[in-house]
Amino acid sequence: MSLEDEFYDIIKKARMGQGLAVADVARTTGLPAGDVTVLERGGRLPTQSEVRAIAAALHLRAEPLAQIALDGWGPAPTPSSVSCVETVLGDIGGYAVKGYVLHDGEEAIFIDTAYNADAMLEVLERRHLRLTAVCLTHGHVDHAGGLDVILQHHRVSVYFGEADKPLLGWRPPRELLAPPEDGRLIAVGGLSVRCMTTPGHTPGGICYRVEQGGHDLCFVGDTLFAGSIGRANPFSLYPIHLESVRRRVLRLPERAALFPGHGPATTVNEELAHNPFAAEL
Repeated sequence: MSLEDEFYDIIKKARMGQGLAVADVARTTGLPAGDVTVLERGGRLPTQSEVRAIAAALHLRAEPLAQIALDGWGPAPTPSSVSCVETVLGDIGGYAVKGYVLHDGEEAIFIDTAYNADAMLEVLERRHLRLTAVCLTHGHVDHAGGLDVILQHHRVSVYFGEADKPLLGWRPPRELLAPPEDGRLIAVGGLSVRCMTTPGHTPGGICYRVEQGGHDLCFVGDTLFAGSIGRANPFSLYPIHLESVRRRVLRLPERAALFPGHGPATTVNEELAHNPFAAEL
């Protein structure tokens, strides 16, 4: 699976998150503003020297950025031993999105909806599972759309960051809302899911961590993508977003598998080595 973000996505997110204009980047790098604009639009590949100049201007790691831009880096496949997770694919206007069914024994929870409630529900039926909760990583429609359909079939608790309520197009009944306080545990069969507050992509962003049979897993929504991060919404959250990525997600065990809302799964170890946003410069 190809990466969610390419070079031009990464540099635009970093520039806008820092409140910089194209002219600011041009001035710092010495590159013509027209060239910066072309690179941000994906009009051509950058040169090695352009990657390094732009990385320095945007406080990104140059070598990982060059690996993505010029070397075609992608994460190694997630270990097949992660048998407690089924990925559900959806799309919104042709934009691909992922939801996940975490299951153990006869119980399951949904992490996001994949904007594809029918496919999420089909997993329950096919595997003969009982849904016990829906865990939303954030309130954007591609991750929460279809929640009303799911709750029509299964009246279960919905874990959802309070600060993201204004983002929801449809809100579940108040009595079903369960606050995902940092460190709160959610049981799924014999598994425990730990809530991790990770604001940045949205004000109320949540990741969900599982420790299962020696394998660490974390459902990261749009907090992190393989080789990138989600866009800070609003841009003023960019510094907080970086803290969530660097101080929370990438402090998990290095072999922990990370399941994002878009693009391929990855691991903490891969991101420490290959994500341009991963370390403070």
